Amino acid sequence: MPRKSDSLKMRRFKILADANRLKILEFLLKGPANVSSISSRLDIEQSLLSHHLKIMKDEGLLEGRREGKTIVYRIARAIKEGKSKKVLDMKCCRIDLA
Repeated sequence: MPRKSDSLKMRRFKILADANRLKILEFLLKGPANVSSISSRLDIEQSLLSHHLKIMKDEGLLEGRREGKTIVYRIARAIKEGKSKKVLDMKCCRIDLA
């Protein structure tokens, strides 16, 4: 029977295995951004981007806050570490996106 930590690892690895989600994380390392700016910079259709953002937010990798009619996303404070803030502690592994 899988341990609770194993299921976290499997979920997080599955999320990170998607190239678009990894691009989103790398982009948000530069700072918070709204859906339209992420979509235009990464060339991801807004509906697909919203799907990825929801998955990442539900897993605790991203945080979102409403600003008027838009939502601004950023990497969750809980997973950023290191002085450069380019190391992510995914609670299953550490990723250096520098």
